[in-house]
Formats: sequence, structure tokens, C-alpha cells
Amino acid sequence: MCRHLAYLGPPVPLAAVLFDPPHALAHQAWAPRDMRGGGTINADGFGVGWFAGDQPIRYRSAMPIWSDAALPGLAATTASGAILAAVRSATVGMPVVETAAAPFLDGSWLLSHNGVVRGFPASFAGLAAELPVEELLTLEAPTDSAAVARYIGHWLRAGKPAEEVIATLVAGVRGTAPDSRLNLLLTDGDRIVATTAGHSLAVRATGDAVLVASEPLDDDPAWTPVPDNRLLIATPTDVTLGEL
Repeated sequence: MCRHLAYLGPPVPLAAVLFDPPHALAHQAWAPRDMRGGGTINADGFGVGWFAGDQPIRYRSAMPIWSDAALPGLAATTASGAILAAVRSATVGMPVVETAAAPFLDGSWLLSHNGVVRGFPASFAGLAAELPVEELLTLEAPTDSAAVARYIGHWLRAGKPAEEVIATLVAGVRGTAPDSRLNLLLTDGDRIVATTAGHSLAVRATGDAVLVASEPLDDDPAWTPVPDNRLLIATPTDVTLGEL
């Protein structure tokens, strides 16, 4: 499975989550500690998104994160108070292309899916039927994660609360493909919304910043594991957990 993280707080260089910690995202790409969903490394692309004011920006690639010679310099010199990044381990049969790498961008939201929708696309057909045809014809990639991101983005743009959209999505997928993994991570630059549905997640809150990640980036005792089947809502000053 993929690895992803999101940060909110005082501006930090992208390198503070991508490269600097001992188990930063770049390290998790080739030495993950928990790949319970299959795979051994996360070499099928990566992406990092950040906010410049209220404008989300993305940098993505189909290459492994360690092979991008430009990224370390970009990460050292670009700072933001809202970051979402992911490294990808593609599901068998899914294409390895830049547009399949998270974060996906929809309106003001950056989105990532760590997991798999079993039986896709047939198992997702019921949820997809709720969307206008134009939404389905303009998916960023022919993958389960791109479809999940578009479903979420569509209903967020329609004004539905993120918590409601995610709960509906998870329930719908579990109804047709109960062994799916739906670890979602979203941010609009003001808050983080995340789920644990079949894989790991940890959170570190320091009072003025919050970092949510598939795996802790270091040995700081402030990291707290998030139990499975939880919906997490976080801002720099508050973290809440609810049942999923």
C-alpha cells in the first residue's frame, strides 16, 4: 500500500516532512515498516501538494521519489503551513503514470487514498452512478484512487460536509467490496480529514501544529497511533476522533 502524510501549522520547508526526519516520507518509500496490504516498496510515483495562501499547488511524478533530482532542492526552498504528500505502490493492473499519483486536486482540496477498492471498477459502479457523466470522463487516471478522489471532490464542491461524504463513500464501498482498504487523507489548508479503514495511521499534535502520517516520521513519543475504523479531524490546535 501507499504511504501518505499531511501537515498543518507554522510554515516549514517541504523537506521537513519529505527528507529531513529519520523515517521521512522519502525513507518510507523504500523502507516502509507496515505494508500489510501487499507490496514491498513504494516506487510507483509520488506527489506533494502545498498551499501558497489559499491556492493549492502540486508536484507529481511517476518516478520513485528517490530518483527525482530536482525534488530535494525544491523541498529545501519551498515552505508552507499546509502540506499533503504521498508515495505510491500501485495496485496490480493499475497504470503507473504521473496522473495516478496523489495528491489529487479538486477545488480547494488535496486528496490521497492509501488502499484499494477490491473488484474495481464493478464494485464502485453504484457510487459512480451518483456522479455526472462528465465527472467520470475527466478522471485524472483510470484507477480506483482517482475515482475515489473524484467522488469525494464532487460532493465537497456540492457543499456536503467532508465527514458525511467520507462516511457515505466508506459505507458504499464496504457494501460491495468489504475487504477494501480506504485510508483517506484530505486537507483544504485549514483542517485535515483522515480515515483508518484497513491500514495504519499516526498523529502528532504539538499545540500549534499537527502531523498525520501512515507511519511516524521519527521516534518522538508524541506520536499516537489511530485505531482502525476511525474518522480523524485535525487542525493545528485540535484533534478529534470519531467512529467510521
